[in-house]
Amino acid sequence: MGDAGREAYLRGRAALLLDSVSLGDLPSTAAGVFFKIFQRRVYKTTTHVPLELGQIMDSETFEKSRLYQLDKSTFSFWSGLYSEVEGTLILLFGGIPYLWRVSGRFCGYAGFGPEYEITQSLVFLLLATLFSALTGLPWSLYNTFVIEEKHGFNQQTLGFFMKDAIKKFVVTQCILLPVSSLLLYIIKIGGDYFFIYAWLFTLVVSLVLVTIYADYIAPLFDKFTPLPEGKLKQEIEVMAKSIDFPLTKVYVVEGSKRSSHSNAYFYGFFKNKRIVLFDTLLEEYSVLNKDIQEESGMEPRNDGEGDSEEIKAKVKNKKQGCKNEEVLAVLGHELGHWKLGHTVKNIIISQMNSFLCFFLFAVLIGRKELFVAFGFNDSQPTLIGLLIIFQFIFSPYNEVLSFCLTVLSRRFEFQADAFAKKLGKAKDLYSALIKLNKDNLGFPVSDWLFSMWHYSHPPLLERLQALKNSKQD
Repeated sequence: MGDAGREAYLRGRAALLLDSVSLGDLPSTAAGVFFKIFQRRVYKTTTHVPLELGQIMDSETFEKSRLYQLDKSTFSFWSGLYSEVEGTLILLFGGIPYLWRVSGRFCGYAGFGPEYEITQSLVFLLLATLFSALTGLPWSLYNTFVIEEKHGFNQQTLGFFMKDAIKKFVVTQCILLPVSSLLLYIIKIGGDYFFIYAWLFTLVVSLVLVTIYADYIAPLFDKFTPLPEGKLKQEIEVMAKSIDFPLTKVYVVEGSKRSSHSNAYFYGFFKNKRIVLFDTLLEEYSVLNKDIQEESGMEPRNDGEGDSEEIKAKVKNKKQGCKNEEVLAVLGHELGHWKLGHTVKNIIISQMNSFLCFFLFAVLIGRKELFVAFGFNDSQPTLIGLLIIFQFIFSPYNEVLSFCLTVLSRRFEFQADAFAKKLGKAKDLYSALIKLNKDNLGFPVSDWLFSMWHYSHPPLLERLQALKNSKQD
């Protein structure tokens, strides 16, 4: 739930292949940079709770979220600047052809000549992803152990972090290298219609990865346990049955060992759907709520002073997560995405875009001047063509597409909220959105241009207003 919700967990890590074969982040547009400047100004100048937020957010939480987002904004600026400078220097000094030549030397040492282009491509990919992982590591460390730690979200030790990073790199290579070799082979032997076969191959791989991710890949990183029998599980099953959602299992994932951010999602195809709840989403399951009285120094007194009820209220206010009714409302929203066909629509849009990109790639791959412009005067490696065309040539198109998908995503979110209302969950979803915003220190005030360009979910106030219009008493 929220901007760092379903997309951050399922698409960001489940679609491991799609993240890997992108060969780097697309350059930021000037518009995106300016919008971030506008939003940073909002963080700096909005120091008091606006009147319209007075009933849903206290001044302490508002200030915490403002400072958190301001720190994230500063980090985003410097990490983005570094990324742009690094990318520019790589292009100016011929980093891509240099790495290709180095890959060729490694292959030569192993007895593979220039005719083994796919082998050289795999070495190139391995070296490129290793370089990206190493140069990105300091930024990731700073983000986790300085920013997230400072604002109370990080739950990782340095050892856990490094072990996780190594494991993620190894798993990524185990998927990326075989899939890339098969894709390159298909392009090589596919003839005039290779783009059709390449598209079908990536479609199958994507579906397979999403299918096996939660059962075989995700457990390598997180502990998944079945939701214990009880009222919450029964109510989830009843709600799923009421809308014909083919639920087979409900899991709780131990997200609290990484971060105190909360989330929920569902996955699976056809009649095999599963729901996953982060333990940080569940007030009664979150380990972060255990011993909170002792940790906060607010143990209720039993000396007759008459202040134990006030202290209990303060402790309760510090608790993380949602009550069972609110968890059901969040799931009502998520299941709304399924019932309204949003998941299928997103898959269709993604595959239409993938087919178009492969078709245009087939049109452009024979243009030698593209390779010459990037320092490849004597050869036209297929992998390099994919990098040049998908990352650089398609960059303006990808920005426009990203904006269109953001607009569509916001529309889907309103529709899913409306679906939850139809299930009678408006009141609980209203309170759940407020709690999740508080738990994740979301800043509810945004510049409209920044919001329009970056927010895949509507701003909090807009969602609350839509729910309030028909919220049940």
